[in-house]
Amino acid sequence: MRLRNVPGADAYLTAHPLVIKNETRYRGTWKETFQNPENPIHIEIGMGKGQFLLTLAKENPSINYIGIERYSSVLLRALERFDNDEEYKDVNNIRFICMDATNLPEVFAVGEIDKILSEFFRSVAESTSCKAQTYFQAVFLSGMTRSLPFDGVVEFKTDNRELFDFSLEQVELAGWVLLAKTYDLHNDPTLSRGNVMTEYEEKFSGQGHPIHKLIAMRQ
Repeated sequence: MRLRNVPGADAYLTAHPLVIKNETRYRGTWKETFQNPENPIHIEIGMGKGQFLLTLAKENPSINYIGIERYSSVLLRALERFDNDEEYKDVNNIRFICMDATNLPEVFAVGEIDKILSEFFRSVAESTSCKAQTYFQAVFLSGMTRSLPFDGVVEFKTDNRELFDFSLEQVELAGWVLLAKTYDLHNDPTLSRGNVMTEYEEKFSGQGHPIHKLIAMRQ
């Protein structure tokens, strides 16, 4: 279970210069919050402790990243990693928001985001597929559709087969184009190329759970 009450977490986030506070006021102007505003913006929903997004930001300096995490105590761990690990000392293309992803349309204007990255693993879904499906549906059909441009892309990974099958149905219902899918990412010669794992992806794939992934584009 994720930590939710770490003493000092809220104060740490409030003082951190890369954590965006009052995020709704930046709607329509997110590019200006970065050093290189001409670069595309990719966001991760539920960034957890940051391993995945921080690695992407380090390896892709021509892309601006925003990490979204609902729990301040979890985002705190990502910030501690960013602040204390020497390998990220020159990374300047990342920002963080502590918020619920269902509020995406209030924070990002249509077309402001170029790609959304989403990782739902069993610890996130709390082994309750119905709950995870409801959350995914709310984010996908509402937030993603209202925030991405018409050629915007979503990359989605999970070890939950039931949730993955449900997500494929939602892609079709939303009228999106399914660009690629796999039920075994780590053994897929194409989609596994350049794959960066999250902490939970490492954990559950190490336990023998196949990782499922889809890439979809809004028409």
